[in-house]
Amino acid sequence: MADIKIKPLGDRVLIEAVEAVEETMGGILIPDSAKEKPQEARVVALGTGKVDEDGKKIEFEVKVGDIVLTSKYGGTEVKVDGKEYKLVSASDILAIVG
Repeated sequence: MADIKIKPLGDRVLIEAVEAVEETMGGILIPDSAKEKPQEARVVALGTGKVDEDGKKIEFEVKVGDIVLTSKYGGTEVKVDGKEYKLVSASDILAIVG
């Protein structure tokens, strides 16, 4: 992964959408503006981690490079060096793909 100028804090995870080219059965390409928001993303950076009531650090269930499914409308969109990312809470990650 390239050097990212954003370091998530706490249980936040920085993700980058994984875009799939979508084509209908008739061969018509669907423009980005007509598509739903992607729910599949690649983990780019992890935060510092969550701490439980006893002060113990809770490990992340994902790692950098994992492809994950996220909740459709969760997170905060950010743009760095022309690339779009999303900061999500670890609880907004629903599953690891593959």
